[in-house]
This record gives sequence, structure tokens and C-alpha cells, in this order.
Amino acid sequence: MEVLPAVDIRGGRCVRLRQGDYAQETVFSDDPVQMARRWADEGAEWLHLVDLDGAREGRPVNHEIIGRIVREVGVRCEVGGGIRSEEAIRRMLEQIGVERVIIGTQALKQPIWFREMVDRFPGRLVLGLDARDSLVATEGWLDVSQTPALELARQYVGLDLAALIYTNIACDGMMQGIDGRTLDDLAALADLGFPVIASGGVTTLEDVRHLAQLARKHPHLIGMIIGRALYEGTVSLKAAIEEAAKVQPFPPRS
Repeated sequence: MEVLPAVDIRGGRCVRLRQGDYAQETVFSDDPVQMARRWADEGAEWLHLVDLDGAREGRPVNHEIIGRIVREVGVRCEVGGGIRSEEAIRRMLEQIGVERVIIGTQALKQPIWFREMVDRFPGRLVLGLDARDSLVATEGWLDVSQTPALELARQYVGLDLAALIYTNIACDGMMQGIDGRTLDDLAALADLGFPVIASGGVTTLEDVRHLAQLARKHPHLIGMIIGRALYEGTVSLKAAIEEAAKVQPFPPRS
């Protein structure tokens, strides 16, 4: 499995939110590039970058910082947050140089458009499923739909997606571990055949082990994103990478 440290950017700084609440922000660094470099130095091969300003405004905002991370840090990056047009996708992939672009809101609101984008950028788009009580949330987690995450994912079975990221908002940033419902949702999504990446709730190395155990039974679970636990030091990135590396992902993704 792959471990992806999260670098969330708001107002030019590296921050973490609790349950996606912009009023519950903790600043961990004034320099997101330096923070990204730290995770790369500690062994990360991928970074999960989130433009929180972009998610709220509906358009990329922190593209200059993201570009610096891609150029200066030298590891593969996936990016989400406010990417809702073909122009924005193309800019991220072709000009800024990220490996994967995460689409959340538009996948729910504009399914025909999303299918077209996957066809135009095969193997480069990630379906971002952010859920509260298993229902898809959009607009930077500010709105909760009545669409179950599993139902939305089923609509896109067969598309050439790079991956699917599933975030349980209730667990995100709360430092309370991964709950059983999240594990059940991840198992169901992985069984659809998508490469699935878990996000939200990893608090200790035991949570990493739980996800690794789940991946052994559901091999399309290929990775996990870790945020606040790395920043607060309850999980060592090196130890998480070592634990996750015991599980071989399927199918392999470059």
C-alpha cells in the first residue's frame, strides 16, 4: 500500500481542519513547500495536496504553491480542491505537472461532463468521494447531498480512473481513529474494482494496520492518506510506510 501525507493549503499556509470545518483550522506551517519537502525526505513517494481556498471558491487558488511543490520537492503529487473545468484539469496536469487530479463536486453534479473528462484524461483523474454518514458532500464539504457514496461510485464502474479516494468527514482531523462504518464502506468500494485510497481517521499505527489488514482481503484498497496524525506526531511516517509496504497493491499504478 501507498502512504500519502496530506498537505492542505489555505491562505498560503499548511493547515488542517476538523471535519472539514473552516472555522476549526490549525496552522502547522507558514511554508507548505517546506512541509512537503519534509515528508518527501522522510520517505513519501506521493503527496496529497488540497487547495482549501479553491474548494471553497470553486476554482484553483493556490496553484503557484502547488507548482513550487511539484518542481522543488520532486515526488509525485495528486491535487484536489476547486478543480471544476477542463481548463483547470489541463493546467494542473500539463502546465503545473501533477500526476493526478481529484474531482469531487463535479462528479456528482455533472456526471456527463465527468465521464467526458475521464475519456480525455485516461488514468489521470481521481474520483473524490467525501462522505458524511455515507452521503456525498460537495462544495468543499459545505453541502451534503442525499446521494450515497457507493451509489455514486457505481455510476462510474468501468471508467479509466486513476483511483477513488474515500473520506469519512466525521473522522477527518478528529484524532479518534477509523470507525467500523468507514472500514465497511472502503471494503464495498474496493470490491467495485476501483483502486481505492482511504482518507480520514488514521490516528495511530494501529489504524494503519487495520487498513493494511483490510487491503489483504480487498486488494483494490491500494493506499491511505494521513494528515493530522503526522503533524501532531501520533504516527511516524517511516513506520506507516513500513507497515503499509507489507501489502502489495492490485492493480499496480505508476
